[in-house]
Amino acid sequence: MFNKLESLLAKTDIILSPEQKQQLVAYVDMLNKWNKAYNLTSVRDPEQMLIRHVMDSIVVNPFLQGTRFIDVGTGPGLPGIPLAIVRPDSHFTLLDSLGKRVRFLRQVQHELGLTNIEPVQSRVEEFTPEVLFDGVISRAFASLQDMLSWCHHLPNATNGRFYALKGLLPEEELTQLPSGVSLDAVIPLQVPEQEGQRHLVILK
Repeated sequence: MFNKLESLLAKTDIILSPEQKQQLVAYVDMLNKWNKAYNLTSVRDPEQMLIRHVMDSIVVNPFLQGTRFIDVGTGPGLPGIPLAIVRPDSHFTLLDSLGKRVRFLRQVQHELGLTNIEPVQSRVEEFTPEVLFDGVISRAFASLQDMLSWCHHLPNATNGRFYALKGLLPEEELTQLPSGVSLDAVIPLQVPEQEGQRHLVILK
């Protein structure tokens, strides 16, 4: 698995330490093990988890601005845990409403020694942060409109942004943004060995 990760990283500009690579592989090992009992992801093959979960998450890293992020509807920690591993100086709140997912996240936090994540069990509309976030990240929402209506209270007013991980570019959704929200950037993402389009939509 370590060699597979190295071969995937070699097709990108991403530079990671041996420890970071080891943590990413250990995360996939845990995800694969827990998935058998907890059904955390529909992806069953660990190599596919590396491509479709880990690489798909960390290619977003260069485009994030700030140090405080919340991953909304994180599920088994995607993209929050891979991003926390490759971005150790940033802090990630991992929000999910399902107890079994949050238990898994706490186990990952413990086993990998991740001090920069905070798993939280809550529905997003009921979650009130003590400090607002530089970035609200999600790849879970059906539409940008849902993300904005449920998460509008989370980013800070001065430079907070929404980062939506998408497949095909949601052009129709982008024409229907509510007032007060503007499109900052649309970035096509290149994920090695992943079929289909991937985009990062940044709103502010």
